[in-house]
Amino acid sequence: MTENSNPDALLPGLPGGAPALPRPRTNGRAAHGNDPWAALPRDLAPKLRPGAAEVAHEILREIQRSIPEYARPLEGAFGKVVTEGIGRAVTQFIERVADPTASHESDANLFRRLGRLETTEGRGVETLQTAYHVGARVAWQRIAEFGQATDLPVSTICLLGETLFAYIEEISALSVEGYAAAKARAAGALERRRRRLLELVLAAPAVPRQALADLAGPANWELPEHVVAVALARRENQRELPALAFDERVLADLDGGEPCLIVADPGPRSGALETGLCGWQAAVGPRVRLADAPLSLRQARWALDLVRRGILADNSPVWCEAHLSTFWLLADEFVARALAERTLAPLAPLTAKQRARLGQTLLAWLQTRGGAPEIAQRLGIHPQTVRYRLHQLKTLFGDRLNDPEERFELEISLRAQRLLDAATPPAVS
Repeated sequence: MTENSNPDALLPGLPGGAPALPRPRTNGRAAHGNDPWAALPRDLAPKLRPGAAEVAHEILREIQRSIPEYARPLEGAFGKVVTEGIGRAVTQFIERVADPTASHESDANLFRRLGRLETTEGRGVETLQTAYHVGARVAWQRIAEFGQATDLPVSTICLLGETLFAYIEEISALSVEGYAAAKARAAGALERRRRRLLELVLAAPAVPRQALADLAGPANWELPEHVVAVALARRENQRELPALAFDERVLADLDGGEPCLIVADPGPRSGALETGLCGWQAAVGPRVRLADAPLSLRQARWALDLVRRGILADNSPVWCEAHLSTFWLLADEFVARALAERTLAPLAPLTAKQRARLGQTLLAWLQTRGGAPEIAQRLGIHPQTVRYRLHQLKTLFGDRLNDPEERFELEISLRAQRLLDAATPPAVS
């Protein structure tokens, strides 16, 4: 055997993975374009066929010895496909030597199936690619031994090596194709199950918990006790929405007219949730029991509406639990306006600027019940100005300022009015 045909020199072991296999150098491409198969003598095929079964058996034995994932007994569908795949790989290589132009689509489907099988077995395609490299190493060693035993010219041995490596790349690519297709189908099926689960979680009336549990397992979602809903919206002039970075705890609907998420068992003010929503206009609903997920989503969507109207600041994500008093005050805007109109009627004859100044001073007094210096510091005005305004307020409201019930209604009316005055009018549908 020549030095260049030594398989150990050309193909070192494969510690830790499957490195690229070095190719033997040949002049075959110069004489036959870019197809090394065409340069091989056709009479090589009959000489190679008698040893095909033995080579296949040796490749299988070496794969099982070298790769732990394939070391188990080759039984059932797994064993059948692996054994058949190795046998057909060796046989097809020899057939290609005999006739490079023959169709081998049926074998191509077999190698795609090998890639699909890796997804069924729960492995990455790298394991199968390593097996191909191991097989190539064994085959190259046998080619070198065959060439020495039959006195093949070194150039022919190198051509066989060149075609072997091209062939391994080809069938490896077919397996990667099958693997990718299987992963895409599996991801699509999983996504459909998770989308259906999201619909059921938000259904009204509430779906029984057992029905949700039956779908949660296949949807890879651990059924939680509590959830939060997240309402999402596209920002004005935003063309592309950023990707969401969440784990399997999150069910997502990003394609509907009102995109949303359901997040299982979130922690308070979850930093991961804030990071994952980066770039989106989002509102996070209150944490609720699973059966109340629609209520959490309703609050989150209302929060987004309040952001659009300017009532809440657009500090995305907006946390609904930080604005519950606002939601309560504006739960019925008609009632809030009617209450403010009745309760603050003494201010109605004044100008808008006077109403604003006296309302601001009255709210500060109701909130603090302090003296003029404290209120002045709170409002950033002179204490004498506060005393003048308080005198006006006592003249306008009289004994109502001494009644706890009246003071309560005055405060919530002023708070609600302040929120409503900051809002743009709601859109007319």
